[in-house]
Amino acid sequence: MDLIYEKLKKIGIVPVVVLDDAKDAVPLGNALCEGGLPCAEVTFRTAAAYETIKQLKLNFPDMLIGAGTVLTTEQVDRAKEAGATFIVSPGLNPRVVAYCQKVGIPIVPGTQTPSEMEQALEFGLDVVKFFPAEPAGGLKMIKAVAAPYTTLQFMPTGGINGQNVRDYLAYNRILACGGSWMVKKDLVVSGDFDAIRDLTAEAAAIVKEVRG
Repeated sequence: MDLIYEKLKKIGIVPVVVLDDAKDAVPLGNALCEGGLPCAEVTFRTAAAYETIKQLKLNFPDMLIGAGTVLTTEQVDRAKEAGATFIVSPGLNPRVVAYCQKVGIPIVPGTQTPSEMEQALEFGLDVVKFFPAEPAGGLKMIKAVAAPYTTLQFMPTGGINGQNVRDYLAYNRILACGGSWMVKKDLVVSGDFDAIRDLTAEAAAIVKEVRG
């Protein structure tokens, strides 16, 4: 599990992927890897999620592939079966967290309040999602709530883009940031994977600029 978190920290920005058709998985994976962010959080919002994860795992075995928007233990099983190596959820569902720990897959649950962060600590978690980041107060809020919880690291997602991600990455309590600006739906639908690669390269360059 620590190895997964180390990889996430090194990558710095996790592209949040929503695909309606798994045929786009391989060209998208190519664009992300060529752009310098060999990682994807594939959300379980669409029926194509399972096959998308499966195709990414098959074609890019070294890519770090997570399943996002996981709300049930059944989705945990599906994600794990498809080849996901970590789970991300929008909130902290104790049943889902406990189940992930039981089956041995890292989970980054969504939190927003001190109470939810304490719940995460109670489960022995070191990393939590902060969601939705910008609407919930952004980096200022994270810094305020992080102070009492010295062991927690955060993966903020929601409203993060190429303009504000630098500030997040510069804060030492941020493990990585989730974002979808480099994998915009209209670019996927139009098949403009070159543009996705270029946006990904810009995002990877920001990580290198801030974190070295």
